[in-house]
This record gives sequence, structure tokens and C-alpha cells, in this order.
Amino acid sequence: MAQWKLNLAVLWIGLFLVMGGMTMIIPFLPLYLQELGLHNKEEITFWAGIIFAGNFVTSFLFQPLWGKLSDKYGRKVMLLRSGFGMAIVMTLMGFAMNAWHLLFLRLINGTISGFNPAAVSLMAASTPKEHRGFVMGTLQSGAVAGTILGPFIGGVVANAVGYRPIFYITGACIFAASLLAMLIVKEEFSREEAKEHVPISVFQGWQELKQIPQLPALFAVTVLLQFSMQNSMPLVPLFVQELHSNPADVAFYAGLVGSMPGMSNMIASPLLGKVSDKLGAEKVLTLSLVGAAVFFIPQAFIGTVWQLMLARFLLGICMGGMLPSINALIGKFTPKGMDSRAYSFNSSAMSLGNMAGPVVGGLLAGFMGIRGIFLISAVLLLLNVLWVWSTLVRGRKVNRSSPS
Repeated sequence: MAQWKLNLAVLWIGLFLVMGGMTMIIPFLPLYLQELGLHNKEEITFWAGIIFAGNFVTSFLFQPLWGKLSDKYGRKVMLLRSGFGMAIVMTLMGFAMNAWHLLFLRLINGTISGFNPAAVSLMAASTPKEHRGFVMGTLQSGAVAGTILGPFIGGVVANAVGYRPIFYITGACIFAASLLAMLIVKEEFSREEAKEHVPISVFQGWQELKQIPQLPALFAVTVLLQFSMQNSMPLVPLFVQELHSNPADVAFYAGLVGSMPGMSNMIASPLLGKVSDKLGAEKVLTLSLVGAAVFFIPQAFIGTVWQLMLARFLLGICMGGMLPSINALIGKFTPKGMDSRAYSFNSSAMSLGNMAGPVVGGLLAGFMGIRGIFLISAVLLLLNVLWVWSTLVRGRKVNRSSPS
């Protein structure tokens, strides 16, 4: 087996375990806060929100720094740094004594995170150009599969063994993923060649990358994309409750609706990745954005849970062509030697969209309801289509070359 294929298999497993481990805590986080001594509902809601967001805040701030070090010392080193570091921090969360401890550890976890962008950067650098779209899509499917199954597994295990052991299990999963990568993944990286490049700061790196117009355009697409997808996510269970008359199984249907985009995304990502290798990632990204906007619109007018499930499933198919295409395009336009830095800036853009989406969506839902949020998402995605068309499809081609 070619080394890039072996790397892909191992990193798919790694992303599945990391994302599954990271999302295992989602179903019981408010309940764990009760165990830590919080009992007021408003207080629990407040702490659950800031603890969940804390990870994204520090991740947004520190990803460019890790990208700089990755270009200097290698992607695999950063992959292992993030993996083993998160394994330790997640395990320590099981020993938290109050909400402040948990918030502090979530902030640290975001600070040292970066397994996903390091894996993407490593595969982009080691994969033959003609297979890059397929590889980006396959990696995305591993992350999505872990994200889908993580909450389900977390809920089942928490019900069987309690809350604290979940953090130990999560830490073990991430440790296993990192150990597997350390033993099997190989990277062609020359530190001597990297030293030939003049060291530049994070700010200087951004100044250099933004000279390539396609890269800021792609980062902007990522922010708008994540914002559009996340602004309605926390409100979907309440919408299911509105559509479904039987309160006894609302939780079941809410979970089913929530898993629909992930299931179709997992299936579609590798397939659309292959299509992008033939047609071009710009075209696949444009068509995926149009499709996602179209499938958001009926969600504002549906009347049953089953209609919502169908619309969310079709939405997930379109989502499967977005992030893999963005990652493939970043690899296409980034100068040699700055790949990791570019992917880290994109990871920060993703964190920014993930932070802002739920907050703004929650505020707007108070004025227009969740149905209005679906329409706003559709409009934002259509604006994204115009942005992609003007900056990428019609933009000038930029060849990969060494940075000046």
C-alpha cells in the first residue's frame, strides 16, 4: 500500500476517535454540572454555554501559532502534540471539582487543540494532486462519523457508568489515536529545508498569505459557511418539539433529526471529493453551496418531523462537498512551505463561525423564530455562492511557488 493511503487510513481512524471522544461529553454536560454543585437552571444553562464555547475561543486564538510551528518542525510533530495533550486534558476533566475547573480545562483544551488541521495539512502535503479531493472528502467523513456517534455513545456509556468515567474513556480514545499515528503515519519533511525559509511571525505569515486573493476568500467562505450551519443547530430540538405532538419521544426524534446531516455528509464527502478531482473543487463548492441554500428554504415551511428529516438529510449531502473542497483549494493556492499555516488560519475561521453562529442565531430566533433563521441561512449561503464565483471561479489562477 502506498504510504499516503496508509496515512489516510490511520488518520481517518484518528479523526474518528478524536471527534468521537470530543463530542461524547455533549449529551450530559449540563447533568455533569449538576454533579459539580450547580442546581439553578439559569446558572446551569449559563455555565454550559460558556464552557462549551471556551474551547472554540482559545482554539481560534492559538491555531495560527501551531500552524507556524508546524511549517517549521513538521505536521506530524504538531499532530502528536495536540493528540497526547488533549488526551491528558480530557482525562483531567473527570477530576474537576467545580465549574471553574471545567472551564479552565476546556480553555486549555482549545489552546492545545489542532489534531484536525494537522491531519488535513499532512495529507494535503503527502497526497498526489490527482487524489487530493478524494482524500479531503474521506478525512471529512471520518471526522463526521465520530461527531455523529460520539454523543450517542456518550449518552449510552454515561447512563451505564456515570459521568466522570466518560472523560477517562475519551482521554483513552484520543491517546490511542495519537499512539496509532505516532507508530504508523510517516511524513516527508525536511527541517533543513524548512530552516532555509526566513522565520516570520504569525502576523507576517498572514500578511504574506493574504497577498494571494483566493486564500482570504476561502477563509471568509469558511466563516460564513460555519455560521450558516451552526446558527440554527441548538434550536433544532425545540423545532422538533414544536412539530411533534407526543412529548414522550421528542428526545428520540430530536436526536434522529440532528443526526441526519451527519449521516448523509459521511456518505457524500468521499464521493463528492472524487467528483472534485475530475470537475474541479471550485465547481463542487459552488454547486454544494447552492444545494444547501435550496434545502434550507423548505425547512422554514415544513409541517412534520419527517419532512424536516428529509430536508436535513439532503442538506447533509451538500455539506459533504463544502469543507473538503475548501481544504483542497487551500492546498492548491498556498505557497510551498506554508501549508500548515494556511490550514491553521482556516481552522481559526471555522472556530469563529462555530462561536458566532449559535450566539447570533439564538438572539435572532427571539425576534423571528427558528423558521426565520432557516431563511437567513439560505440567504447567507447564496451570498457565499456569489463570493465564491467572483473570487475563485472567475478569479485568476495562482501557481504554487515558494514564498518570497
